Amino acid sequence: MDTEVIIRLDVMLAKRKMRLKKLAELTGLSEQNLSLIKTGKAKGIRFSTLFLICKHLNCQPGDLLECNFEDDYS
Repeated sequence: MDTEVIIRLDVMLAKRKMRLKKLAELTGLSEQNLSLIKTGKAKGIRFSTLFLICKHLNCQPGDLLECNFEDDYS
């Protein structure tokens, strides 16, 4: 079974009307790392990073992450 976690950072940024550059400034995280997370190219994410993103987007981890179970039922 392949694990597929979908990142919804782009959706939350749009809901908050915030650009990635602004989130980078607020969190102190690099725009490049946030871009990797946003595009789903990051292999993982630290809880501390997730906390900072959630704190500044005023959301919960579940708002940013979604599991895709489609392959489990095919």
